[in-house]
Order: sequence, then structure tokens, then C-alpha cells
Amino acid sequence: MTSTSAVFSALAPYGWDEAWADAFAPYAADGLLPGRVVRVDRGQCDVVTADGVVRADTEFVVPRDPMKVVCTGDWVAVDPGGDPRYVRAYLPRRTAFVRSTSSQRSEGQILAANIDHAVVAVSLAVELDLGRVERFLALAWESGAQPVVVLTKADLVPDPVTLAHLVQDVETSAPGVPVLTVSALHGDGLDVLVALVGSGTSVLLGQSGAGKSTLANALVGADVMDVQAARDVDGKGRHTTTTRNLLALPSGGVLIDTPGLRGVGLFDAETGVGQVFSEIEELAQGCRFHDCAHETEPGCAVRSAVESGELPQRRLESYRKLVRENQWIVAKTDARVRAELKRDWKRKGALGRAAMEAKRGRWA
Repeated sequence: MTSTSAVFSALAPYGWDEAWADAFAPYAADGLLPGRVVRVDRGQCDVVTADGVVRADTEFVVPRDPMKVVCTGDWVAVDPGGDPRYVRAYLPRRTAFVRSTSSQRSEGQILAANIDHAVVAVSLAVELDLGRVERFLALAWESGAQPVVVLTKADLVPDPVTLAHLVQDVETSAPGVPVLTVSALHGDGLDVLVALVGSGTSVLLGQSGAGKSTLANALVGADVMDVQAARDVDGKGRHTTTTRNLLALPSGGVLIDTPGLRGVGLFDAETGVGQVFSEIEELAQGCRFHDCAHETEPGCAVRSAVESGELPQRRLESYRKLVRENQWIVAKTDARVRAELKRDWKRKGALGRAAMEAKRGRWA
């Protein structure tokens, strides 16, 4: 039986602490081993334990709910021996990064569990897509982790004035979020990022071609991830990383690298969207109607801010888009929300018809 001190010594670099030990106590009493999932692949996973990395089957943790499958970053209870070994359970998650799947069933897909920082990598080799950055940040805030935006390939923007404008654009779209510029190729800016992710667990997110694998190699200090060139046309690359891998960093902390994400659908991320657009949520407190949609309602403080130049029109349009998308996802699984949306659509339709009738009356 592995001693408690040996468990702490082996697992502390991966985030094991007294709270996890307390949560694991019932499983320890059953003779099971604690470990952290470093990779999941086709119903099996690699788990780092005090006895080393073991391969385990997840057959005993295969619920119908895809939100409850074992994922990278989970702390699990593993059989102490035998062939094959099995994961018997996972500990309650502190945080989880979830996106909507591409299926028509509005299911969530967990990309990483028990994370402290969500690092969103954005390449400066192509034109910034601020709407996509906002989408990533909404999911990051919703996960319970602290988002961080890393603008990669900063060496491709040699003009400091241009670089400063790009950073300012992202900062405007990411209130409350650190925005760092990094050149993994030359090592510029890495010291700040290393210090930031030097404790806890960080997940590295972004599109293919954003430079995530290069960044992961720079943080780990070794070529642990393959790197492929991005296309010159759009800066996108093939999926260099095909699974989510958990890596211990030499300077402290743990990094979960993920495959490039082409789709980042929201999944019940109302709080996250509100956090990303916190200035709009604050302005909305001054609207005449508490359920103002910031479209045609009189006394809308948000549209007034757009008209005065205080709020960019692009931000409002992005906010509307993400709110609608999130409402649609939630409504597919919540009958009460569906009914509320139908009533809201009818109300807006009636208002629109009334406005048209009023215009016709003035033209007559």
C-alpha cells in the first residue's frame, strides 16, 4: 500500500493537495489509488499515480450523460493492480471547460477539468477575429477559471505602434482579462506567461495554427508536442495535437494542451457572456425596461452609448449574437426557457407590427 507521504510527493506537482486527499478518503478506505488523468483515448486513459503512469479502462465510468465521462484533468480512483486496470470513479470537479458539441442534441463536451487558468492563444499572423476571442472568453469565464489571452507570433508584427493597437483592440474585447504578447520562437514575453501559469492547472485553447503546440513546447522546455506550419492563406493548420494532454511544467504548474478548435459553440454560458460584455451589462442597468433587448425599445441606455461612441457597434452586435445563441442552446433542453422565448418573440412581433402600422398612419 502506497503511503500518504509518497502519494503527496508523487502527485503534488500535478496539483494534489489536502482538499483532494480529503475528497479521496472514502476511496482510499476501499484500497483504491488516487491519480490524475493525463490523457484520454478511445475509452482508456493514462493516469499518473504514486506508482507511475498507468493505463486504465473507463468502462465503469461511462454514463449516458457525456458531461460525466472521464476527461483530462480529472482526479480519479484507480484499481491498485490487475490487468486490465479500471477507473472506478472521479472526484467532484472544481471547474470544467465545456463547449457545445456539433450534434443536434445540444450536448456539452468537457475539454478539461479542474483548471485554474484558461489560456486562449490567438495568432497575430492573421487578422484578429475579435468575435471568436469573445466566444472563447465566454466559455472560459463560465468554466470557473481565470481567462488569459496570449497573442502568439508577436515577432510577425515588428512595428510596436501596430502591436500596441492590436493589444488595445483585444483588451477592449476582454475586460478583466490579462492580454500578453508572446513570441515562442524568440522567447519574448514567455517569462510573464511562465509566472502566470506557474501554479495551478492551465488549459491551452485556440484554433489550429494559433501556435499552441509551439507555446506548449516553450513552456515545458522540450519538444513534447509536434509542430506543423500554418497555411499562408488563412493562418490555419492541421490538428497537430489530436488528444488533450496534461503536462507538468518545470517551473511549477500543470498545462493541458488541446487540439485546435474549429467550433466553439456556447453551452449554457449566460454568466460567461455577461462577464465578457460586462460594460454592456452595466449600461443595461440604465435602460427604461428591465428586459430591454437593446434593439428598438425606447429609453435604451445601451443603444444611446453606441450612438454617442462610448460603446462600439461591433461589441453590441457580438453580444446580441452570443446571447441569442446561448438562449437557443438552453431552450433546446429547458421547456420553461422555450416558453419564455416564444412569449418574447410574440411580444417583439407585436411591437414590430405596431411600429409598422404607426408608420403607415403617418404616410397616409
